[in-house]
Amino acid sequence: MSTAVAATTDSTFQEDVLDSQLPVLVDFWAPWCGPCRMVAPVVEEISQQFEGQLKVLKLNTDENPTVAGQYGIRSIPTLMVFKDGQRVDMVVGAVPKTTLANTLEKYI
Repeated sequence: MSTAVAATTDSTFQEDVLDSQLPVLVDFWAPWCGPCRMVAPVVEEISQQFEGQLKVLKLNTDENPTVAGQYGIRSIPTLMVFKDGQRVDMVVGAVPKTTLANTLEKYI
């Protein structure tokens, strides 16, 4: 039973991420990116593991260049953690679930 991770866009990023009451993990990705596809199931598992404690969203960098540019996304996948409207941490590349979970637990 797979629940797709919701998407955010240039136009909804402020509301979805920066104004969120919960910490937010944003997966910056693109459809052509192999490592992005590898990390996608990990991101889904994280969204289930931290349900109610953390918001998990994906941002397609090809379709939403404004936000990707604002945060200086140079390589994908980049997983960024936001809390209280601020970027507090980030992980670049496809990482194991334990690495990502340990990073997130600091902010929950």
